[in-house]
Amino acid sequence: MLPVDPALYALFLATMAVMAITPGPANIFAIATGVRAGPQAALLGVAGMNAANLVWIAAAALGLSALVHAFPLAFRLIAIIGGLYVAWLGAKALWAAWRDKVAPFDVGKGADLTSAFRDGFAVQLSNPKAIVFFTAVLPPFVDPLRPAAPQLALLGATMIAMDGVAMSGYGIAGGALANVLRKDQARRAFSALVGALLLMASALILLRD
Repeated sequence: MLPVDPALYALFLATMAVMAITPGPANIFAIATGVRAGPQAALLGVAGMNAANLVWIAAAALGLSALVHAFPLAFRLIAIIGGLYVAWLGAKALWAAWRDKVAPFDVGKGADLTSAFRDGFAVQLSNPKAIVFFTAVLPPFVDPLRPAAPQLALLGATMIAMDGVAMSGYGIAGGALANVLRKDQARRAFSALVGALLLMASALILLRD
């Protein structure tokens, strides 16, 4: 027997599918990471974002919605810090393209792999889309007449699986582009594109309530 109501779970699957494929800061970050450092780094970035999702699931179990309403400035500050960090990553990529300092793509090597998980975690922890999901979208799918923990565990696992597939698809697509970038001019152009994508993600984080 499912720990959640089957009808509610079916509706959750449909809602989650739409949210997973809708472009947002996380999907944009996955594309940018794939373009910059290849599929392996993109998947590590997705792992970092899903680690942040585990934090949000734990927070939801502790009453995240009530905390957001009680301490809105604290959550806004988290979003601002994350948004500025993503903006810094984007500005760095644009600066490298402008100064013609874009290194050849060493797919699967170097500092990009080291930082991909950390950057993905930071992006998702400050992602307004994640905050909205766990405070407004998820609670209506939790049946108050059933034990909360098993429901949150199943809904959270479903969300991570569907979100992970969607973000991995975006990231691998970006990685496929990186594999064909061999000319210096092409690398500069894509570094500028990565910078623009990251700045777009930053704007989504900073300007969204």
